[in-house]
Parts: sequence; structure tokens; C-alpha cells
Amino acid sequence: MAMPSMLIVIGGLPGTGKTSLATSLARVLDATYVRIDTIEQAIRDATAYPDAHGTAGYVVAYALAEENLRLGRIVVADGVNPVATTRTAWRSVAQRVSVPLLEVELICSDPIEHRQRVERRPADIAGLKLPTWSDVVAMKYEPWAGDRVVIDTAECSAAETMTKVHAHLLAHKRTWH
Repeated sequence: MAMPSMLIVIGGLPGTGKTSLATSLARVLDATYVRIDTIEQAIRDATAYPDAHGTAGYVVAYALAEENLRLGRIVVADGVNPVATTRTAWRSVAQRVSVPLLEVELICSDPIEHRQRVERRPADIAGLKLPTWSDVVAMKYEPWAGDRVVIDTAECSAAETMTKVHAHLLAHKRTWH
């Protein structure tokens, strides 16, 4: 599917399926993939700050996304985006470059399933310490506001999640030219 340059932001708590969806989208769309966890781990590996996370990773991600959008690329951004500030910053990136923005929030409404996902998933980035279920439950996660696609991954498979996002992209493709 040929798409114009656009920013697709995938957010949600750890264990909701963000990375599975984001990597699938990046492959299908031949998009640039920007993952907050990868950036934050690289910062930790390159500095004396083993607890580095948060603002620095997001700021680097915004800059990488903007640069790739200016090159005419589709960018898929993968991160928790736990607070309104991070979501507003992504919207600002899209506005500065004058590209469409699609925000996707993944949730998992079944706490037992969500906990199992968090506790069973393997780290796919060398050195990355994954959050525990206690970390996820304690995480500051502000409610989203505004236009976004919300998908409950407790109710659909990874393939069905991808199909829902793909259908949304196709349905809105004409308005994004």
C-alpha cells in the first residue's frame, strides 16, 4: 500500500502489544521504526547512567522521527507515551513537518492476561530490564484525550490488531493526501 509520509504513534502500557504491532506496521509500510526502549537502552549503554530513561529517550525519538518525516518517510513510533506531554510532543512533530498523524492506543482490558504477558515476555533488546507487573501497575499513565484509534488486545490477536490499524489507514488514505 503506497502511503504518503505520515507519523504513526503506537502507545499503551507495557505488555499491550505495542512492539508487535509497530514492527509489523513498519514492515508492511516499509516505514522507519523508532522505538523508545531501543533509544533509552542505547543511552544507558553509552553513559554512566544505568537508570537513564524518560525525557532523553523521547527527545531523541522526536528528532529522529522529524528528520525521517522530512525525508518523506512514514515513521512508526513505539513507546508507552504515558503522559499528555509525550503525546503533545508527537503531535507537534507531525504539525512542524505538515504530515498526517495517526495515534493508536493499545489497551489490555483483561488484567490476568495483561499480567501474564508482562511476566512471560522475553527481553528483545540486549541489556534491557523489562518492567515487572508491579512496575506496570504503579506506572503513571494519564488517560488519553483526543482523536485516536483504541484497540483492546485482550479481545483480538496480533493479526487482528494489525488488520484493524490497516483498515483505518485505508479508510483515511484519501484525506491524508
